[in-house]
Amino acid sequence: MVHERAVNSCACALLGALLAAAGVSHAESPAAGAAPAGGIWKAAVPPKSMQGEFDSLDPLGVAAGARIKADCSLNWIDPDDGKRYCFSSGTSLEFFLDAPRANLERARTRWRKMNAREIDSPAHSPP
Repeated sequence: MVHERAVNSCACALLGALLAAAGVSHAESPAAGAAPAGGIWKAAVPPKSMQGEFDSLDPLGVAAGARIKADCSLNWIDPDDGKRYCFSSGTSLEFFLDAPRANLERARTRWRKMNAREIDSPAHSPP
């Protein structure tokens, strides 16, 4: 019984943290004991879509020269400049966090090259 109470307490704390991260105030959260419509994880979906750096592409993909779309459900906010980076998978996020500064530098360098090529391509040339 004590273990079950501890698990419930942890689950409530996690839900509170997710709601806070999603910008949902306590007044907007469901009543105690009532499950939100659509299940527990629907409460953690932010009210508006999020945008990340690199046009919301996965930074590790960008660093490798690939355009891998990410929906920002997995993201990291740089504590130094407050910019959001979106990831296509948990594995990508975990790998990125092993060396975030080095991975960001590689991604930024490749991003500049990727965008320079687009600008130089015939499709972007003025008529």
